Amino acid sequence: MTPAEHARRAVALVDLTDLSNGLDEPGVERLCARAMTPLGPVAAVCLWAGFVPQARRLLKGTGIRVATVVNFPGGGDDVIRAADEARYALLDGADEIDVVMPWRALKDRHAEVVGALLGAVKAVMPPGRTLKVILETGELAHPDLVRQAARIAIGTGADFIKTSTGKTAVSATPEAVRIMLEEIRAANRPVGIKPSGGIRTLADSAAYLDLADAIMGPDWASPDTFRFGASGLLDALLEAGEPA
Repeated sequence: MTPAEHARRAVALVDLTDLSNGLDEPGVERLCARAMTPLGPVAAVCLWAGFVPQARRLLKGTGIRVATVVNFPGGGDDVIRAADEARYALLDGADEIDVVMPWRALKDRHAEVVGALLGAVKAVMPPGRTLKVILETGELAHPDLVRQAARIAIGTGADFIKTSTGKTAVSATPEAVRIMLEEIRAANRPVGIKPSGGIRTLADSAAYLDLADAIMGPDWASPDTFRFGASGLLDALLEAGEPA
């Protein structure tokens, strides 16, 4: 696959993200405008919950989904708060919810807390909406914990499992994504994956797609099964996809 071909493939898998503290309404307008690229639309725009209604209006009719974050970025263990955040965002028109797993509870061997919070958020998701569970793999660090986190997320109904918030020192790594893909392959239902955080170059994106192709098969990765969580990747893809 040529760099241009890869770029076109990858653009359709991007969750174009702005979770900066300085995001404002003009910034949302710019973000949504960028989402319709010369190489085609991205999969989704991901932003703070307060901007969901605006993004919904701006993206109406484009097919681009609106995503927001819950229990973010800290990954606390307040079950009611996390479920309420998701419920309100869905009422405002969010198509997708990216919820941070209470990963500290998992490290402290309180897996039941993790299951309770994820189950509560899943319970408020209507049909047709997408739940992505952020494992925060860089903080879990140990392969056994990453595997356990993936299994719990899949077991509680995640539509996607996602590596990271992008707010920690270590975000997506090939090692974590490999483990997550192995758990997806072992699942008895369709589950997607979202490498997120630190993915900025064409080579970065190619490495993760190659990994998915090797483990899941060359026809597996699509917007329904694979996303890149990225704020800086799109420019690199557009540059690579430009005609020579």
